[in-house]
Amino acid sequence: MIAFIDEHRVTLGVEPICRLLQIAPSTYYAHLTQRRDPQKGSARSRRDAALGVEIRRVFQANFEVYGARKIWRQLGREGNAVARCTVERLMRSLGIQGAVRGKGTKTTVSDKAAPCPADRVNRQFQAPRPNVLWVSDFTYVSTWQSPAPGFLETP
Repeated sequence: MIAFIDEHRVTLGVEPICRLLQIAPSTYYAHLTQRRDPQKGSARSRRDAALGVEIRRVFQANFEVYGARKIWRQLGREGNAVARCTVERLMRSLGIQGAVRGKGTKTTVSDKAAPCPADRVNRQFQAPRPNVLWVSDFTYVSTWQSPAPGFLETP
């Protein structure tokens, strides 16, 4: 919302946009103040900014393979007392992720030669009244068993 107000504030004004979005104009102005001077932000935002620098430093110092648990332990060894969930949250916000071992699970093997079924609802999933439109979704569910006889067999 802040970016939207920034884009249109010159032509429409801040107060009318805030009234339409149903937020207080003081919220927008507080965000601007915080953006200009990060020291005026909340204690959590200031701590997050400082921890973000430390997390990125530890991540890069270890060849960008450490995950949240190892970064959390390294920060603890260096004397930074921080919760592991905070490290996880900040890593997500920074867009960094540790190395993942193994392969991902492949649940669908599609046949490129098979024709796709026709889209009979033209991507409109809103029915005008009950019992007019029926839509289904097939989701892969692992059962750890072989399928029942006759299931998934081609005739």
